[in-house]
Amino acid sequence: MTIRNLEFLFRPKSIAVIGASDRQASVGATVVRNVLAGGFSGPIYPVNVHRAEIAGQRAYRDVASLPEAPDLAVVATPPATVPDIINALGARGTRAAVVLTAGLAAASDGAGRSLMQVMLGAARPHLLRGLGPNCVGLLVPGLGINASFAHTSALPGNVAFVSQSGGLTTAVPDWARSRGIGFSHFISLGDAADVDFGDVLDYLASDPSTRAILLYIESVCAARKFMSAARAAARNKPVLAVKAGRVPEGARAAASHTGALAGSDDVYDAAIRRAGMLRVDTVLELFDAVETLSRAKPVYGDRLAIMTNGGGPGVMATDALVRGGGRLASLSVESLRRLDQALPATWSHGNPVDIIGDAPAERYVATLEALVQEPAADAVLFIHVPTAIVAAAEIARACAPLAKSARVLACWLGGGALDEARRIFADEGIPAYQTPEEAVAGFLQLAGYRRNQQTLVETPSSAAREFVPDAAAARGVVRAALSEGRELLSEPEAKRVLAAYGIPVVKTRVAANAEEAARIAHTLGFPVALKILSPQVTHKSDVGGVALDLASESEVRAAAEAMARRLAERLPGAVLAGFTVQEMVRRPRAHETIVGVAADPVFGPVILFGQGGVAVEVVADRAVALPPLNLALAKDLVSRTRIARLLDGYRDRPPVDREALHLALVQVSQLVVDLPEVAELDINPLLADERGVIALDARLRVAPAAIRGADRLAIRPYPQELEERIGFHGRELVLRPIRPEDEPQHARFLDRTDAEDLRLRFFHTVRRLSHTELARFTQIDYDREMAFIAVARGEGGDEETLGVARAIADPDRTCAEFAILVRSDLKGKGLGALLMRKLIRYCREREIGELVGDVFATNARMLALARDLGFEIAPGGDLEVLRVRLALPAGAGTPVERAPDGT
Repeated sequence: MTIRNLEFLFRPKSIAVIGASDRQASVGATVVRNVLAGGFSGPIYPVNVHRAEIAGQRAYRDVASLPEAPDLAVVATPPATVPDIINALGARGTRAAVVLTAGLAAASDGAGRSLMQVMLGAARPHLLRGLGPNCVGLLVPGLGINASFAHTSALPGNVAFVSQSGGLTTAVPDWARSRGIGFSHFISLGDAADVDFGDVLDYLASDPSTRAILLYIESVCAARKFMSAARAAARNKPVLAVKAGRVPEGARAAASHTGALAGSDDVYDAAIRRAGMLRVDTVLELFDAVETLSRAKPVYGDRLAIMTNGGGPGVMATDALVRGGGRLASLSVESLRRLDQALPATWSHGNPVDIIGDAPAERYVATLEALVQEPAADAVLFIHVPTAIVAAAEIARACAPLAKSARVLACWLGGGALDEARRIFADEGIPAYQTPEEAVAGFLQLAGYRRNQQTLVETPSSAAREFVPDAAAARGVVRAALSEGRELLSEPEAKRVLAAYGIPVVKTRVAANAEEAARIAHTLGFPVALKILSPQVTHKSDVGGVALDLASESEVRAAAEAMARRLAERLPGAVLAGFTVQEMVRRPRAHETIVGVAADPVFGPVILFGQGGVAVEVVADRAVALPPLNLALAKDLVSRTRIARLLDGYRDRPPVDREALHLALVQVSQLVVDLPEVAELDINPLLADERGVIALDARLRVAPAAIRGADRLAIRPYPQELEERIGFHGRELVLRPIRPEDEPQHARFLDRTDAEDLRLRFFHTVRRLSHTELARFTQIDYDREMAFIAVARGEGGDEETLGVARAIADPDRTCAEFAILVRSDLKGKGLGALLMRKLIRYCREREIGELVGDVFATNARMLALARDLGFEIAPGGDLEVLRVRLALPAGAGTPVERAPDGT
């Protein structure tokens, strides 16, 4: 379930309190007092088996005796009673409950089932949604709902707070009330047996009373649902998160470098980033960030220009900026010229711009005018410390008109003497802070939010070096190892898997003994590298199992014999399976990187990139990302490491071939998508230089796939299995799901469609869509929506889009809304019918209940197609619009298909 029946939880018309009490300091007494005092306008029904009256209200003995089925029930009774109460509520017609009771997960019934599972089983037949158990409750201040045992109420506002921490649910409303901060919703998830982060995000994403969503996360269970809901919500409004547990008490022992490096907090960070949310470290930063995002204009980078009337605060701001990963903007010659004209000769002549302590208001304005026009600055930080020369309020009044129209953040550094200046800026919507560090933190939050939002809409380029993986060959290697009961592939086997995905690997041969190793080395040509081969050895260098630059057969023979002795001494139980002999790769200016795959228990496979080599865990320079990756996401992954700056080249080392490096990451991502048996992968080192990349060593651990295919991924990958080729009026068409890379050709498709056809599709006049709008059409969540396009090769050989049919399902998959558009010169040839039938088949396979759409009454061609496909046609909400609907019962067939010529 997702949002089904959540309206009864968050917008009930009546509330029952089961377990209401008059006993002082009890949960039941606190809840009924809060519900009555909240100002809720609907009926409130206390339920207590022993009392006829509670808190001055008539009380009812049980659920059956209530005068009506309450929309929402708040349950505060002992654990053993909860399942039967939920069953009674569901049978009566209640569709939502807040279960405050703790201990259901630990307690069990006579059959050994946890009471939480029994409760869920009781709720499921009635589609009754449950918040909790073990939660503090729910507040919706705008509706006067305080269905909690919090010690205070919350002010109404437009920010939603969702927390897994009961303590925060009681502390934050108190803290926020003292600062005048209000909430649209305040939700304690507790054990989240039913309603979880994904459900709440889906509901709040479309809630008009909620402007921003704040999350306090301790853990996530349903990763794919969470990611889909978070990505959808973050497209509509700011979503900010605190994830507790950045530093674990201890790290589990990991068999691979990747497993040791990719800690769970890194994975949460990657997930939050991929979803377009903003992560902060504290609850206070949550509220600071949402205030900043609501007031400040969007920024497009991390370059900051700083102006100050005191040198010290400028230095403090610079320190905070650089430590936080931001950059000082480099001032242009034109900006320096303008500042020279406006400022005394003693000004700092750089960024930060110190305008000197005796600055009058005019100097502030002139400096601000120069900096807001600086093309290299993404924002300006205005810092003022009080002086006796000129009143701060006078400076604020002079600068506010310019500051409010530009990307300006302010710091009024001082106490009460600056209150009027702060108020002047606040009245104009200019974000202002108490200290330089707070102001810089606000700027970095803006930059981070913008960066994460860009990942939702950035269009990846198509790979110039196309690769077609040989997935069958890779599966053969993996399945052969599993059939032999092996988890670890040998190094040559691992390299065969990589080579099947187009990843360059060094030529490697296997030798059974020292003599054979010497003969193979002679065949390959000297010098060579020799490595030990043992299923018990994870990192070969730990047992002296690597020898480089061997120049003769005798050196190879001696190195192999020495490795065998060391293995026997250091790991007496280890089996010597032989040796690998490799060509010696001489790329002295190459960088050693690591590319890896690890399995996260929550989010599934993750991909790691960083600085490689034997000291990889000591250096700990890495970043992780969730698959699937495209070239844009691979580029972002690399950019988040320290080694990225070295890869750009320095001194006599040229820049590496970034395209080859990014492509290798995409190839590893595809490997992960295709091979669910891959549990861990290390490519260390993957050499990268101006000539490309090559894998020198690889380690791959496999396991029988517990979850089939793409289902184990937190983000559903491109469903290649849905591609099909068909003949169409003498041309070959490909009907396939849309991809992010399709944005340019989708724009060309719309350009070749008549204005009237676009109006019939979009219900308004359409000129040219922006990049953000096009990205929304091409970068879809395949788990919730689908867009099939018909593509063919144009005269120049490039793909062109001829038509598109899309459907967006509600989170419960009860209904999907569809739309279709065919290029104007191809109408009437049957292409629309082909696309619609494919879409209908897909929706039926996804068990979507019905397909609906709005059609202009004048759109005769579309209405005729709808009738042919079996849609029902009824009046819509507008006289000019009709509603078409097709029920999709499971197992029913699609109407008989016609050929493209209509026969």
